[in-house]
Amino acid sequence: MRIVSLNAWGGRLYEDMLAWLREVQPDVLCLQEVIHVEGSPSDWLKYRDDGADLLQRANLLNEVAQALPGHQVIFCPAARGDLWHGDRAVSSLWGLATYVRRDLTVVGQAQGFVHGNFSPDGFGPHPRSRTAHAVRFHDPEEGMFTVAHMHGLRDPMGKMDTPARAEQARKLLSMVQGVTHAGDKVVVCGDFNVAPRATTFRLLAPVAPYELVTTRGFEGTRTSHYTKDEKFADYMLVNGPLRDAAFDVVRDPEISDHCPLMLNTA
Repeated sequence: MRIVSLNAWGGRLYEDMLAWLREVQPDVLCLQEVIHVEGSPSDWLKYRDDGADLLQRANLLNEVAQALPGHQVIFCPAARGDLWHGDRAVSSLWGLATYVRRDLTVVGQAQGFVHGNFSPDGFGPHPRSRTAHAVRFHDPEEGMFTVAHMHGLRDPMGKMDTPARAEQARKLLSMVQGVTHAGDKVVVCGDFNVAPRATTFRLLAPVAPYELVTTRGFEGTRTSHYTKDEKFADYMLVNGPLRDAAFDVVRDPEISDHCPLMLNTA
């Protein structure tokens, strides 16, 4: 079983990302920062916020699905807001998506918000709504798995512990506990937007006590496209059966401003 978690960065390096996904063929892909625009007037739109003017790949959700044609797709939007094509506002959905190989038998799911609620009339002020998804499935060769991911809230003040971050961890824990059964192999991953040794990890320990990024000696999860000092954002937590599974923070190729996290369980 190959499980990959990646913040897609709005698809800004989508060609390299799609080529890499076709090559590695994850069985489960947990993808954060996904754009979906029905009938977009352009393949590229712009996100504008506080002086930022960032390109976004309008059809990223479906382009990743085309790169992984053997997978079913579960899209979990957090908000609907405007992207821009010149001076034209284009309504778009933004959230995360889970791509699961079709021959894996999905027997349970939970989708919900770890911060805020669905925002239908704009992305709103920071910290914006954030969603999470957990899926339980059976693999004929390796048995039962529960895989969950979230895109943790962004705080302009930094990645320190806050009450809101503690609450999102509790909500994610509850979501995972509502899906998983005794004996499952459990993976909890995503762009948590927290610093190493955050309270988040202690709160998630009842379902996934082993954090693989820092305990395996990796020195960050951001690529050269990210120029700020803090190099940790993405994490993968597992339970006992997966404690010693092969794991990597993939640095080459660079397909986002985040590194993919890749777990190989057999």
